[in-house]
Amino acid sequence: LAAGFDKDAKLYKELSNFGFGFIEIGTVTPKPQPGNPKKRLFRLKKDSAIINRMGFNNGGVAEAVVRLKNNPSGNKHVLVGGNIGKNKVTPNEEAVNDYVLSFEALFEYVDYFVVNVSSPNTPNLRALQDKEPLTALLNTLQQKNSEKSARKPILLKIAPDLTNEQLMDIISIVSETKIDGVIASNTTILRDGLVSENKEEMGGLSGKPLTKRSTEVIRFLSEKSNKAFPIIGVGGIHSAEDALEKIEAGASLVQLYTGFIYEGPALIKSINKSLLKA
Repeated sequence: LAAGFDKDAKLYKELSNFGFGFIEIGTVTPKPQPGNPKKRLFRLKKDSAIINRMGFNNGGVAEAVVRLKNNPSGNKHVLVGGNIGKNKVTPNEEAVNDYVLSFEALFEYVDYFVVNVSSPNTPNLRALQDKEPLTALLNTLQQKNSEKSARKPILLKIAPDLTNEQLMDIISIVSETKIDGVIASNTTILRDGLVSENKEEMGGLSGKPLTKRSTEVIRFLSEKSNKAFPIIGVGGIHSAEDALEKIEAGASLVQLYTGFIYEGPALIKSINKSLLKA
């Protein structure tokens, strides 16, 4: 399950019963924040898509930790990832501190981390994807990681709207910072070919319109890096065929969000069966 669904780690145990192999909670921020004004979530039914401009609404990292303490490592319900971001009021030049705070708070309670610098709904957040600030952020987290008795995997979640040149930068950043992988991809700000009435709403677009582009990004990263790091494929998976296509393009794992909304829990079983068969 991709981040954004169980933002506050309220349902990861129940959701694990649907057959998810891992569930990503968050995005969490150090301090609680209400997110953007409502309405902020829109179904584009004719396009099998969703536009959201939630804005990292969450109860803060401390609240998530309280719930994650109910997932003891000896009796795990499911593998849990912690997706971390910065508070809206934190300026970009101080963003590293926010990521470190959440990293430290969650460390004992999640199995891996995802650095979210690609949501379009926090002002200027995507500027952190630029090579210099991103390298500094990931190096800082890796330094904190290396100080632990056993480190946790750190992945980077990227936008589907990056150019090939920017994707090449991502490959070199992963190599330089030695993080553990990439999640491709977050929502898009593009609106090509939509037919639903509310297609002009501001926010990030997910669902079927993203299927092709997210697969292209996965294939590009996989081929240009010579499969140098794991990729988690997410974006427009509405069928078992979509999931297999992501795996064939170079993804090691896949995540759902919008497809889960439109197709329902049976999609997970269908994907698991197809992966076993393949």
